[in-house]
Amino acid sequence: DPTSPFTGGALLGDRIRMESVALDPGVFIRSMATRGSLGGLATTTREVADVLDAFGFDRILIETVGVGQSELDIARLADTSVVALVPESGDSIQTLKAGLMEIADVFVINKADRPGADRLKHEVELMLGLRMGHAFRDIPAHHGVEMRSLNPARMARVAAVTDADQWTPPVLMTVASKAEGIPDLIGAIDRHFAYLERSGELRARRRQRLRERVVEVVEDRVRARLWRDEATNAWIEARLPELESGTLTPFAAADALLAQSGDLLTRGRT
Repeated sequence: DPTSPFTGGALLGDRIRMESVALDPGVFIRSMATRGSLGGLATTTREVADVLDAFGFDRILIETVGVGQSELDIARLADTSVVALVPESGDSIQTLKAGLMEIADVFVINKADRPGADRLKHEVELMLGLRMGHAFRDIPAHHGVEMRSLNPARMARVAAVTDADQWTPPVLMTVASKAEGIPDLIGAIDRHFAYLERSGELRARRRQRLRERVVEVVEDRVRARLWRDEATNAWIEARLPELESGTLTPFAAADALLAQSGDLLTRGRT
């Protein structure tokens, strides 16, 4: 749950909602508040996942806060990203938007016993068919092709099952409260992981993840060293009159600050 910007607190209800699962000796649940992090995950989610991996858990499931078009840190962390939708998720325009709909390796329409589930499934498959080029793949460039016979949604559905060279996200239907569709979901996740291993994408993703993590750690430490330094804050305070009058721009101030802060970036941790 998002952390309150007023009290700093959060309602973490995972153990309440998943009481029967939490009591399983083979399952460990760690609830984490976001503490103001804007990417959909807590700032130390990666480290916790590393600890669970080192402990020996075979599968680590990471549930994000409710995400939109920008809370996409999960795609940089997980090997497989599952986007869960419900029939009330929105109209067909929502399926065409960038961001959340583009990170999915598997789509799941939960609460599929509600009205509108079949329509949403078709719209997501249509989006996939148009976005991934399945609509016109293997179709000869000829003016006599009967365009009305092309069905991007159906082609995406077929590609999700038969295409071994390119991963097309399947669109699955589940009713979690009745455990319906769960075996198909687990099977799709396993197939995607096998595809990543076979194609070499798994190693590429994990190498990129390690690189990004180093960059993030460096940025966090540089930020902490700069803004916890009393001399740095005093220097900025002294430049505020020039900034207010317009004789100094924020860009020039930033360049000057970086030029004089080299010792902060190279000294050992204190």
